[in-house]
Amino acid sequence: MTSDSVSVEDMVLHMRKDELDLRRTVALADDHVGVLREATALLADEFKIVAAVDDGAKAVQSGLEFHPDIFILDICMPRLSGIQAAREMRRLGLSARLVFLTIQEDADYVEAARSLDASYVLKPRMHTDLPRAVRETLAGGIFLSRLSSSSSLAPVSDR
Repeated sequence: MTSDSVSVEDMVLHMRKDELDLRRTVALADDHVGVLREATALLADEFKIVAAVDDGAKAVQSGLEFHPDIFILDICMPRLSGIQAAREMRRLGLSARLVFLTIQEDADYVEAARSLDASYVLKPRMHTDLPRAVRETLAGGIFLSRLSSSSSLAPVSDR
């Protein structure tokens, strides 16, 4: 991280209890600060960003602390993957809707997202797909980014 960059901890926005804000709440987890910044910029006008963290364990903790309406998780993160974090959130009874934001075009990851009733957005399509995915997921739907034609969606049997 360069000296002029902002730390992830500096990006975490805490809800003020006396503030009336009727926007739906979003928490973000990605180990790349640039992705957290971009996602925040894309969503902040329409949604209230309550947390931006850089690993899966912090994602679970921020879910317990802020109870966001929706969680946007990278799949490959330190400490806990996004999928592991999502499963832990479910085990703990957290009801936040889920969107995976990832570079991974892997059938097993898509299937894991489906098993968690989560949407799946590819980072190269983030600017067009993420706001739509958040809206559709909050409305009870599941959004899946268009995958490249070279990507096979047939799940790989037990590896």
